[in-house]
Amino acid sequence: MMHYFHRQVQLWGEETQQALQSKKIAIIGSGGLGSSLAFALGASGIGEIHMIDFDTVSLHNIHRQIAFKMGDEGKFKAEVAAVLIEERCPYVKAYPHVCRFSEFTEKNIDVDLIIDATDNLPSRGEINTYVKSKNLPWIYGSVEAFNGQVCFFEEASFNELFKITQKTPAGIAAPIVMHIASLQANLALRYLAGLSVKKDYLYYLFFSEEGELVTQKFALPKSEG
Repeated sequence: MMHYFHRQVQLWGEETQQALQSKKIAIIGSGGLGSSLAFALGASGIGEIHMIDFDTVSLHNIHRQIAFKMGDEGKFKAEVAAVLIEERCPYVKAYPHVCRFSEFTEKNIDVDLIIDATDNLPSRGEINTYVKSKNLPWIYGSVEAFNGQVCFFEEASFNELFKITQKTPAGIAAPIVMHIASLQANLALRYLAGLSVKKDYLYYLFFSEEGELVTQKFALPKSEG
């Protein structure tokens, strides 16, 4: 196993790599962000990865949802992503859950971390409410057009900071999806490996009209609840 993870072991040693085998995460959504998270975290050595998504692959998904290819149309996204994870890494067990997040929570599966890979505010509000009830951390990520946001939530509350509305997203460029998912994955892996993580800071990234990548960060207040 250590030969497979050789370059990671160079970062943090065999003991930390072995410890990742006991970690469990849930990725909510298996589309754009979820696909990239499956690639980034699926070969990292995390013991259990739960993929939650009720949707099927559509043709217009494939350009930015890198877990899928032509011919996958009509298949359940969570099932395709779970197979991909296990094909790439024999040391990780991936469990697909073809259901909504609310149904997944009823299964009472304990995890160490939840990662948001949804595409709407109500779902993120639902995640926030659940993790607060379980005293769990979660990692938020969103993308639209050429911009995105990432935050490791621990003491702050998404529901207190964002107005939960139904909103149709604008178009999305594929590379920004992978970029935001990569940042989420880095936060997740650092946390699970016991490395330092800056929590309750919202990172906002966007490309200006001149094509300059701009990164801003905002400290979030603790939840009043």
